[in-house]
Amino acid sequence: MSLLRVTLVATVAVLSAAGCSRPALVEPPTKAGLRAVSLQTDWFPQAEHGGFYQALARGYYAEAGLTVDIRSGGPGAAIKVPVAKGTADFGMNRSDDVMLAAARGLPLLIVAATFQHDPQALMVHDGSPVRSFPDLQGRTVTAAVGMAWIPFIQKKYGIKFDLRPLNYGVAGFLVDKSTVQQCFITNEPFYVQQRGLKVRTLLLADSGYDVYQTIICRRELARTEPALVRAFVTATLRGWRDYLDGDPAPAHAMILERNSQMTREQLEFSRGELIAHSFATGDRAKGEDLGQLSLARLGREMAVLMELKILDAPVALPSIVTTEFLPPGLR
Repeated sequence: MSLLRVTLVATVAVLSAAGCSRPALVEPPTKAGLRAVSLQTDWFPQAEHGGFYQALARGYYAEAGLTVDIRSGGPGAAIKVPVAKGTADFGMNRSDDVMLAAARGLPLLIVAATFQHDPQALMVHDGSPVRSFPDLQGRTVTAAVGMAWIPFIQKKYGIKFDLRPLNYGVAGFLVDKSTVQQCFITNEPFYVQQRGLKVRTLLLADSGYDVYQTIICRRELARTEPALVRAFVTATLRGWRDYLDGDPAPAHAMILERNSQMTREQLEFSRGELIAHSFATGDRAKGEDLGQLSLARLGREMAVLMELKILDAPVALPSIVTTEFLPPGLR
């Protein structure tokens, strides 16, 4: 059973034990007249959350009538459960993970994409003989065991490799030049290079396993409070455009205040990689843009999950994704 399956079974059990209660999806108006909503992120405050913090710091959420509580994540951060239960209004999640969660009965809905393409990659030392995915044959890869890209790459290239569980650090990579480690292009390479080592990366999206990073909410919130969801999505995308194209200082100041382990140099590196690889905006020559969701692409992603037998049966896309809340030009 894959890690995604195990996680989702546990998630459904938690919801069942809670009686699938239906708390108020949105807190009452604040004294300032703004609606209070929450966003559960996937990690500690960082540049990969820059658009959310830019929207908060620059007042875009407030202009949209919202006061937003951005909640930090971390290793094993619970995102799907709080959103499914209504204790968090919005969350960050990969599109493949949402599909599997929906297949297990979680009432989640994708309402926008923050990243058109996934920044996850495999990191190797510059002198490594691993220069393409077929070169992984017979090696050991440090990775989040159970992720769908692993069987995808093994099947596509007809290779086998062993797995070592990822501990979200780089200490092992620093001392072992044969290590192949899963990373975010926007993150771990910075720490390694700061220690005087050169690295190369193989972007997982280049293998053909290319998922969205998305904003999710509970289906009931979209049904009962569509204006709120639209306001949140619109202000968030405004924040992301400003963060990528404008002055990121407001977001960076807030991130540094909330994450004592973060540095200004790290933020600048990560933002630079987001821009250089067009992770958020995608390839505009191909019609991609910030926030956009392609139902055709999501359908192909679902077909891959079924082919890999990670997903047992197809899920109706209209039940798990909508473009209704995107600006008109992105629908």
